[in-house]
Amino acid sequence: MKTNYKNWMPKGMIWGTAAGSAVCMVLFLVFDMSGLLATGLLKTILETVFLVLTVVLLLVAVWMVMLYRAFSYDGERQMSRQIIDGVASKVVLPEGGCGLDVGCGSGALTIAVAKRYPQARMTGIDRWGAEYSSFSKNLCEENAKAEGVTNTTFAKGDAIKLDFADGTFDAVCSNYVHHNIPSRNRQEILMESLRVLKKGGTFAIHDIFSHQKYGDMQMFMQRLKNMGYDHVELIDTTRGMFMTPWEASWMALNGSAILVGKK
Repeated sequence: MKTNYKNWMPKGMIWGTAAGSAVCMVLFLVFDMSGLLATGLLKTILETVFLVLTVVLLLVAVWMVMLYRAFSYDGERQMSRQIIDGVASKVVLPEGGCGLDVGCGSGALTIAVAKRYPQARMTGIDRWGAEYSSFSKNLCEENAKAEGVTNTTFAKGDAIKLDFADGTFDAVCSNYVHHNIPSRNRQEILMESLRVLKKGGTFAIHDIFSHQKYGDMQMFMQRLKNMGYDHVELIDTTRGMFMTPWEASWMALNGSAILVGKK
């Protein structure tokens, strides 16, 4: 049995964008070659709009293909594998402990941590939304089986409101999850993930911690320290740890970092 961790850039999004570009090209040609549907200024405006959309959507589709190749677990770059292994290395679990992976997707990070701590247990939760329809609980369980891992549990859940009591887990981790959640205050979503962490527990959260997405992270870390958290640190992963500055720039991953610490 072979693992199938999918790709963080779904093929459906690529094909949908490419199809949109093709449709716009057809509409441009229709208006360009026919004077029946529109004439004069209106025709010029419609031609311009559909031509611009064709080019923009085509460029976006090309960018998505480049991301797909970089993130592929079977490709040459394998950035996803490097990131998963790197984040997992920051997670600390005691023997007999339990950890939580928020937004587990295909189970990659949950399984990677579980393999490092076979005497502990990892739980992965995800809402497995329509935009990532190829990801599922069953896929996670199949990947765990393929890896020979038996100390994992997967369940449907929502990062905005976790279905666990305060202080349930010895470690909390996640990878590129929270920035995808529509919110005016993602720092509070981070606090929800940290709510279920035990006193003395550790966390490792990898995400795009740009000011635009999260606000002032230095103030957030000071907030945690004022609450009694120890060793709160934001580790930049765009300067060779997981990717180069150039990769972070063209992939729109500037601000990627691991928020680590101890409660």
